[in-house]
Amino acid sequence: MVKAIIELGHELGLRVVAEGVESEHQAHILRGIGCDELQGFLFSTALSSKELWRWTNEREAA
Repeated sequence: MVKAIIELGHELGLRVVAEGVESEHQAHILRGIGCDELQGFLFSTALSSKELWRWTNEREAA
């Protein structure tokens, strides 16, 4: 089902984002079936706008 949704998004010319990714196993599967972007607690907890700004800048500097 998830693979079909990803393929449909791509057929429509869209980049597909998976939300709620919590484990490396989930991330591995989603990347393997072509998901373009991943987000969820695996990468970061919820952040305020100030925290997000700082987190983004730190990642760009690395």
